[in-house]
Amino acid sequence: MAAHSLVLVDGSYYLFRAYHATQRQGLSNAEGEPTGAIFGVINMLRKIQREFIPDYFAVVFDAKGKNHRHQIFPEYKANRPPMPDDLRCQIEPIHQIIQAMGIPLLIIDDVEADDVIGTLAKQAEKQGLETTVSTGDKDLAQLVNDNISLLNTMSDVTLDPDGVKEKFGVPPELIIDYLALVGDSVDNVPGVPKVGPKTAAKWLNQYGSLDEIIANADDIGGKVGESLRDNLDQIPLSKELVTLKLDVKLDVSPMDLICEEADKTSLREQYQRWDMRSWLTELGEQAQGNHKPENGDVTTKETSYETITDDNTLDAWLDKLAASELFAFDTETTSLDYMQAEVVGVSFSTSANSAAYVPLAHDYPGAPQQLDRNTVLEKLQPLLESTEHAKLGQNLKYDMSVLANHGIELKGIAHDTMLESYVLDSTASRHDMDSLAKKHLGLDTIHYEDVAGKGAKQLSFNEVPVEVAAPYAAEDADITLRLHDSLWPRLSENPDLVKLYETVEIPLLSVLSRIERCGVMIDADKLLQQSAELSEQMAAIETKAHDLAGQSFNIGSPKQIQSILYEKMELPVLAKTPKGQPSTAESVLQELAADYELPQLILDYRSLSKLKSTYTDKLPLQIDPRSGRVHTSYHQAVASTGRLSSSDPNLQNIPIRTAEGRRIRQAFVAAPGYTIMAADYSQIELRIMAHLSGDENLLKAFRNNEDVHKFTASEVFDVSLAEVDSEQRRAAKAINFGLIYGMSAFGLANQLGIDRASAKDYVDRYFARYPSVKAYMDDTRVAAKERGYVETVYKRRLYLPEINAKNAARRQYAERTAINAPMQGTAADIIKRAMISIDEYVGEMGEEVKMVMQVHDELVFEVANEKLEEVRTRVCEIMSAAGDLSVPLLVEAGSGSNWDEAH
Repeated sequence: MAAHSLVLVDGSYYLFRAYHATQRQGLSNAEGEPTGAIFGVINMLRKIQREFIPDYFAVVFDAKGKNHRHQIFPEYKANRPPMPDDLRCQIEPIHQIIQAMGIPLLIIDDVEADDVIGTLAKQAEKQGLETTVSTGDKDLAQLVNDNISLLNTMSDVTLDPDGVKEKFGVPPELIIDYLALVGDSVDNVPGVPKVGPKTAAKWLNQYGSLDEIIANADDIGGKVGESLRDNLDQIPLSKELVTLKLDVKLDVSPMDLICEEADKTSLREQYQRWDMRSWLTELGEQAQGNHKPENGDVTTKETSYETITDDNTLDAWLDKLAASELFAFDTETTSLDYMQAEVVGVSFSTSANSAAYVPLAHDYPGAPQQLDRNTVLEKLQPLLESTEHAKLGQNLKYDMSVLANHGIELKGIAHDTMLESYVLDSTASRHDMDSLAKKHLGLDTIHYEDVAGKGAKQLSFNEVPVEVAAPYAAEDADITLRLHDSLWPRLSENPDLVKLYETVEIPLLSVLSRIERCGVMIDADKLLQQSAELSEQMAAIETKAHDLAGQSFNIGSPKQIQSILYEKMELPVLAKTPKGQPSTAESVLQELAADYELPQLILDYRSLSKLKSTYTDKLPLQIDPRSGRVHTSYHQAVASTGRLSSSDPNLQNIPIRTAEGRRIRQAFVAAPGYTIMAADYSQIELRIMAHLSGDENLLKAFRNNEDVHKFTASEVFDVSLAEVDSEQRRAAKAINFGLIYGMSAFGLANQLGIDRASAKDYVDRYFARYPSVKAYMDDTRVAAKERGYVETVYKRRLYLPEINAKNAARRQYAERTAINAPMQGTAADIIKRAMISIDEYVGEMGEEVKMVMQVHDELVFEVANEKLEEVRTRVCEIMSAAGDLSVPLLVEAGSGSNWDEAH
């Protein structure tokens, strides 16, 4: 920055960008009030202050109501939708925090923020100040010169005169002319129809100004020239609307915009009010969590961390661990890949604020002498394998798998803070240690990047200096224990949640580790052959797409697709991106594909490309060199409903309804002498709906082992079971599944290809036949609004923070979730219960059966050929008995040489 500098922040731009950037996250305080815009705006202002340290600084917001542009053109900004209620309520807190920060805040009645910024920037220029305007608003580009620049903090892009020319195709002095031609649909500035940014820049570079373009309008050919001539009369209006008013009467000058000392008392109140915990910590305050640990605010005490490098100290700690009712344990390793990772060090804690780290394999040049890893692990092994000594950890499944690489079977797992948090509230936050420490203890922990660096230069932990590694590693054990001290008392208040935690989630941790480490065999040659064939199919699709487009283009480029579909072929624009560009999203292309061939080809290409990159190319590379198998990672604390997810590879998303997806499944094979067996719950969510609703007709269908879709068709269409045709059964299936997923009559109409009135008639008839289903749905929505959560059969809670949102779309989504979540969650609980029981059976069978995968409602096994029928019978029995429902659970088990054959 220059010796004297001014930064002007476009607060109104910040406000809307922050809101839309954080909207999906659903950020809120303990009372459920939205905080995303507050956090986003203040965070960006703090960043500006840190990075620029300006001499003069102000944040400028639009005033409420109309301004002089509305007098010129009453329809100005008429296209803008009303401000969302959940944004409006955040404006005043933002203003209050800015003022408490000591930053000048400007809101000038009847004047837009852009005009205030323009006036101040030009005054500052005359007073010898260099000005940076922080905004993403293109209108302010007309201010840019050698002394005034624009900064977009969202993209970290600064625009000087050359930057404006590069971005818009014209220099700053022509921006007003450019905007007058292009117009602005958001602000309802008319512009010239059919004149886009490229055409406007081309004309201005050719003719030199808007006046010259108007003077030569008769010489400009084509439809766009015709549009120019037809709209000559409105160009002056557009130009006046986009021209900034640079003579606003202000009570302040740039030299008055000096930041004052922050009002820490006011800031403290605001940060507490809106749950801005890390900022409270910076103020030197202890953030008070919503649920304070019973033993008081332990985070204010000093910590005592020890690095163990001698046998006597280690032995003393081992005695302390052995005598402790519960101790926290953590490993530091060489890799996140649990199959390859080796222990670099271990840490433990028996009381809050006290912990120790034992470095074992830091091997950088000049590393200090450390205790022998094998010796230390041998000393620890009896404790770690003891069921009598209770252990606590954060994501202990990973530590369990890594210890197995060293021949240690971790037992006695009593608690896992990740799972405690998840069972308490699966939707409240992320469940990693850093997030939990900030949320429940008000602490910013030492992050891995703080000790190991980032990006390509990041060190593996064995390369991190011991003196740097030790506080980080010891803190992990200490924070885990302190989190348990905070979370367990709250969990203990609800016996149902304690039962779910102790009988499902904690036992499942070990089961998943065993499944992961077992892995599944992959036929790499088959996948590589399929990759080659997919490449050929993609090339053929690309050629056909180029023929349809009449030119070559990159079919993988959204920008080029956008140009072909909307500029060249002039297909209808059904939706736009947040930046106002015609959308090429999958949902949009699917709608276009109903009438045009090229969008369907693009969709086909994308589908094949995703299969190739995600599975056929990648799976062979993921085969572990030692086991010869692929080892996924299952995640217990990700899906809000309780379902498991998987990654590296993601086994949940391999298509089953397409030929290409089934071929990928054919590459999942059994070892010689073994067969793949897949056991799947049949229509489990519909059965759970029957149980939850108690609807006699639905219960009757399942108890009599009817084809429930055929049964529903008979009921809805008022025909006998024998008279139900395939089309009626298809419609009934869509209704059965659609309604439990919250599908509307409109959605059903689209799916079945019928008119909305007929779809509504189907829905009405369905509910007339199954009145208890309708009553259950209505009662569940009402209860969810009152309690803020729904429950599964096994009392797992799913909180719905948006269930009473003023935003209709978000509220309706939460209402649909309220209906479906108890079914999805109960199905998840049932298969988890089944996995725990089956794991015990697998352990008894030894090498004759392995549980190798869990995918949605399906379990996949590798079974010795001679034991296949015995295992099939027993697995089906265990899975059927895993649920306590008023209807029987039907399990179908198939077998074959590969996963596809077994399904």
